[in-house]
Amino acid sequence: MNEEFHRIKRLPPYVFAEVNAMKARARAAGEDIIDLGMGNPDQPTPPHIVEKLVEAVRNPKTHRYSMSRGIPGLRKAISAYYKRQFDVDIDPETEACVTIGSKEGLANLAQAITSPGDVILVPNPSYPIHPFGFMLAGAALRHIPVVEGLDNFVETLERAIRHSVPKPIAVIVSFPANPTTQTVTLDFYRPIVELCLKHGIYILSDIAYAEIYFDGNPPPSILQIPEARDITVEFNSLSKTYNMPGWRVGFGVGSKKLIGALAKFKSYVDYGAFTPIQVAATAALNGPQDCVEEIRQMYKARRDALIDGLAAAGWDVPPPAATMFVWARIPEPFRALGSLEFSKLLLQEAQVAVSPGIGFGEYGDEHVRFGLVENVQRIRQACRNIRGFLHLNGQRRGSRRQKSGLRSNG
Repeated sequence: MNEEFHRIKRLPPYVFAEVNAMKARARAAGEDIIDLGMGNPDQPTPPHIVEKLVEAVRNPKTHRYSMSRGIPGLRKAISAYYKRQFDVDIDPETEACVTIGSKEGLANLAQAITSPGDVILVPNPSYPIHPFGFMLAGAALRHIPVVEGLDNFVETLERAIRHSVPKPIAVIVSFPANPTTQTVTLDFYRPIVELCLKHGIYILSDIAYAEIYFDGNPPPSILQIPEARDITVEFNSLSKTYNMPGWRVGFGVGSKKLIGALAKFKSYVDYGAFTPIQVAATAALNGPQDCVEEIRQMYKARRDALIDGLAAAGWDVPPPAATMFVWARIPEPFRALGSLEFSKLLLQEAQVAVSPGIGFGEYGDEHVRFGLVENVQRIRQACRNIRGFLHLNGQRRGSRRQKSGLRSNG
């Protein structure tokens, strides 16, 4: 009875736990911790969305069980969004499914289509649910390194397919990427679609950050490539686009076969999101989109404050073109520590919490992820703290080198 459950045992140790525990202890001791760790939007949901929720929740008919695949009005709104944003026609009846956040959708689709021992190709580093959703479903993972860039992504993917036994059943793509913030053009997707069609491999695309971009170029949907429709499901979420993380509402669109499998699986395990939440989500997608641009500009201002502040501290980090994150390579003198120990040191000595890159895969261990989840003033304070931390540690290293030199000359 003391043995750990098989599926739980497959999960690696939760590397964020140590940083979270340190953060809790520091706050309990009265320290002012600037938390840039979790990607948890800090601003309120736009008022017109909240008002629609309140209106819907006052109707007692909405308190009954909902529909696991989503209410028709929301699926129509999803279809309209895809037409408006990507010029892609989605059948709301057969090609759209509402999910309780994109994370739930990915995890349930993994359960629906995976047999034990199936091989899944997943970028590394990656948002944890991408590999772990399939790991919990019994799949074997094959990682595609992306930390050095995407120039060789297709070649690496092709090599992985050729050398995988059994043949992979699916590949995951997610751009704009969490945590690496990488973005792609539509041309990036074309050879991936061709390759997967050739080998009979499904594509699962996650574009949760498609509306958080800063260069004037909206990220594409892989479904803009017509040939992708039969083999691809694309997931999105309202969490970041409309400041609705706690509402837990997202959706998947694409392949009728895969959406049908997801909807059937969900019909056995849930009754869908609370109907008033789905009604409010419909209002978000169909209503005025000024709030999305305001949210976008807010993250841009925070990004600029962080990038400029880190540069002033002597830590040069390229500005991301999208997402609500900054993916920063650890300064060279600290790189040997690894991302977990560096994150703990930053928390302890600079009172700034970040996410260690190792939590997103072994190829992320030379990086940390900053979440743009504090206002500009707090971000500037975090950068001042980091500047003092780097300066102080630079002095310590210089002192150690000087002492070492004196001993060697003695």
